[in-house]
Amino acid sequence: MIPRLDVLAQIRTGRKARRVPQLLVGLAGYGAAVMMLVQSGLGAASWNVLTEGTARSLGISFGWATNLISLLVLLAWIPLREPPGLGTLLNVAVVGFAADATATVLPHPHGILARIGYLILGLAALAFFDALYLGALFGSGPRDGIMTGLLRLTRCPVAVVRTGVEVVVASAGWLLGGTIGAGTVLIALCMGPLVGYFLPLVAVHAPAASEDHGRSSSAAA
Repeated sequence: MIPRLDVLAQIRTGRKARRVPQLLVGLAGYGAAVMMLVQSGLGAASWNVLTEGTARSLGISFGWATNLISLLVLLAWIPLREPPGLGTLLNVAVVGFAADATATVLPHPHGILARIGYLILGLAALAFFDALYLGALFGSGPRDGIMTGLLRLTRCPVAVVRTGVEVVVASAGWLLGGTIGAGTVLIALCMGPLVGYFLPLVAVHAPAASEDHGRSSSAAA
């Protein structure tokens, strides 16, 4: 499980020579993976379905809907006691930029086989880079903070919690008018197990983080 670190603990935790590049690569790769899934045309990720549904319901742009959802999700962090961090701020800035940059260089897929390839590769990349930046121990992005907060409250496996969040978000987006495709269903069902598989492989094991986590757990008790 990812330790719950406040901002000061995130800064004090060692192995920054690995953690900072891992955070940046993870966020940039996540944005690129999002765009690959969008360009597959076979169904967007759950949060994008919610964003589309929100934009249609409120009559606002996709970008404004993204910002609104990010704000509401961050408010939901309060009861979950999820601490923000550098990764929280950079998530908002880097992921969107990386997605836009990818759109300018990524060839448009021609034919169903190319689109399926984009979907499968994009899904695997989304899960890997998601785990990569979470494992850097600089805090979660707005949406991933829901998952990490629920992980600590429920003590359920990553696969169960992540899949539950994906299904609920996609369903809410569909009810609001968002578009669900075969890819959406595949992403919702596979993201949890894939992140759960990759996270132990890429998470940084920093002694200071373990000590701070132990002290915070003892204090909370």
